Amino acid sequence: MTAPSFDTVVRGGTIVTAADVYQADIGITDGKIVAIGRDLQEAAKSIDATGLLVMPGGIDSHVHIAQPSGEGIVMADDFESGTRSALLGGNTTVMPFCLQQKGDTLREALKGYHALAEGNCFTDISFHMIVSDPTPHVLGQEMPALAEEGYTSIKVFMTYEGLRLRDDEILATLDAAKRSRQVVLVHCENEDAIRYLIGRREADGDTAPYHHATSRPIAAEREATHRALSLAEIVDTPIVIVHVSNREAMEEISRARLRGQKIAGETCPQYLVLTADDLDLEDFEGAKFVCSPPPRDKESQDACWSGLENGVFDLYSSDHCPFRFDDPGGKKTEKGMQSFRWIPNGIPGVATRLPILFSEGVKTGRIDLNRFVALTSTNHAKLYGLYPQKGTIAVGSDADLTLWDPELRKTITNDDLGHGADYTPYEGMEVTGWPVKVLLRGDLVMEKGVPVLGKGRGRYLPRKRSNLINGETSL
Repeated sequence: MTAPSFDTVVRGGTIVTAADVYQADIGITDGKIVAIGRDLQEAAKSIDATGLLVMPGGIDSHVHIAQPSGEGIVMADDFESGTRSALLGGNTTVMPFCLQQKGDTLREALKGYHALAEGNCFTDISFHMIVSDPTPHVLGQEMPALAEEGYTSIKVFMTYEGLRLRDDEILATLDAAKRSRQVVLVHCENEDAIRYLIGRREADGDTAPYHHATSRPIAAEREATHRALSLAEIVDTPIVIVHVSNREAMEEISRARLRGQKIAGETCPQYLVLTADDLDLEDFEGAKFVCSPPPRDKESQDACWSGLENGVFDLYSSDHCPFRFDDPGGKKTEKGMQSFRWIPNGIPGVATRLPILFSEGVKTGRIDLNRFVALTSTNHAKLYGLYPQKGTIAVGSDADLTLWDPELRKTITNDDLGHGADYTPYEGMEVTGWPVKVLLRGDLVMEKGVPVLGKGRGRYLPRKRSNLINGETSL
């Protein structure tokens, strides 16, 4: 008796990559794609994808899970709930941030963060390191050593007291990253301007959640974006400008590209479908939408959509940063109820990232299927050193596949999202298109909104250098 040629064949679907759309079967053996063709035979298992789109598993390269968030504040997701929610939303890899606390080394932070993740993940994971204390030891010894071990990205903040770096510290970190060939993500907001405006709002008695938005204006983001790009230009190193919310910051990215800088730009669902008016609700409900940068206005929404269409943005990520709403360790912290200054900053969104872009982008004709895959998977893999292991459907790649029903209509409700938060900012939003099956390295791990296998299937992924570091000028 002849042994099956494949462990699994995914049959009859329409394959979508960042470059192509075509019908074929996918043959999988030992977790890898080993054949793509018509009428593949002799499989131990078959998965019927008739009428479905077969896309690379989603990669969300900007999520916050189990991250320290301040005294008395508890993030709503640990690695189990956070990666479960990611899986239900069609993702197979997520990239959380490992935060270096002041006084700690990067290795101490990584040791603790790996311990939290070990055995608890439904998806594959890989960490960005947040540098909050750029000592000579961190910059001169830890960063280059960790880069060789596959930690090839770091993040710096220009806002949040206790996290933000001064300009000279940013320059030193960027310069160290250049030497160790790591790509740097930058959160761009002017902390001094924000602190001044917070003080003004509180002095005037304007302490409701809505004034989180008025205290973090577009100009504060635009100025910091310009400054971050200027600092990167001074030391000639690539950077990623994350969670861009408006046209003015986009224009800074475009101008820097014209000067020849290597930059990647990222935006998020909240800047496409929410506005600052969502923070202006009674009974503290606006706190559900508090994140930074805050949602802006309709004009900024339109600009961000344009950026996804015309290439200003390379990445579309969730910036999933979940807190419970009705919880004194979450949005309703005692101090937060007194002033927006203290409301935990972030919203859940890892499960809704893909459906929102598919429904509002692909189904409306703003972007095509290839652009959808590029923005949600392929570009993340290329930028962060995972391509072609992840982010595409090709012989030799991991068999990470999301089977998508392009006509399935759903109303987003928190009960379906599997995260630890007690709300979603997108509650009641109607979308068309939803993931119905997910394969992780060839195993069926999600079907019809339910994990098929338990936690622990996910692996940690060491990464190669970014393609921007390797001399490519675009994704």
